[in-house]
Amino acid sequence: MKAIIYTRVSTTDQKPENQIRELKAYAEKQGWEVLEIIKDKMSGTKSAKDRPGLDKVMKLAARQQFDVLLFWSLDRLSREGTRQTLGYLQTLSDRGVKWHSYTEEYLSSLGAFADVVVSILSTLAKQERIRISERTKAGLKRAKAEGKTLGRRKGERSPKTLDRARLVKQLRAEGHSFGKIGQQLGITKQRAAQLHKMEAA
Repeated sequence: MKAIIYTRVSTTDQKPENQIRELKAYAEKQGWEVLEIIKDKMSGTKSAKDRPGLDKVMKLAARQQFDVLLFWSLDRLSREGTRQTLGYLQTLSDRGVKWHSYTEEYLSSLGAFADVVVSILSTLAKQERIRISERTKAGLKRAKAEGKTLGRRKGERSPKTLDRARLVKQLRAEGHSFGKIGQQLGITKQRAAQLHKMEAA
C-alpha cells in the first residue's frame, strides 16, 4: 500500500524527528511505500483549512493518491473535538483511504474492528454535542437571569453557522457534491448550497 505519514507538533521547541523515525520504521515493517511525510507545526485545534499539512493530506485523499494515512496519535491528527476529528476520519474512509494511529493501535480502519471503532467515536461525538448543548442552555439561562439581552442583531450570523459555511466551502472545493456534503454534516443538500453561497458572498 502507498502511505502518507502525517505529523504535527504544537510549539517551536517540539521536533517531529523522533515520531517520523518510528513511523517510517512501522510503515516499512508493514511493507508500505511511504510516498511523503507531511508536517504541521501549529495547534491541533485549528481546522484543516488553517493547517497546510492536513489540508494537503485531505486534498491528496480526495484525488485518491494514497492508500493509508499513518499518524502518531489521534490528538496529533486533530484536537478540534471528537465530532470534527471523526469527520476527518469518515472523509478519509469515504475516499477509500485507510487510517492508523501508531500509538493507539485500536484506532485504525485496517483491522476487523474498524466498524466498532467508528461506532464508538460516533457515540463520543454525540455525547460531545449533548454536552455543548447543555452548556449553551445553561449559559443562556444564566444570562437571562442576570438581565442580559439575548439573541443576535438582525442579519447577524452565529459562529456555528459561519464555521459550517467555511467547512461546506472547503469540501466543495475538494470536489464533493452538495448532496454528499449534506450527508456528512447532517444537513439537507439545499442547506449545504445555501451555506456555500453565504461563505462565498
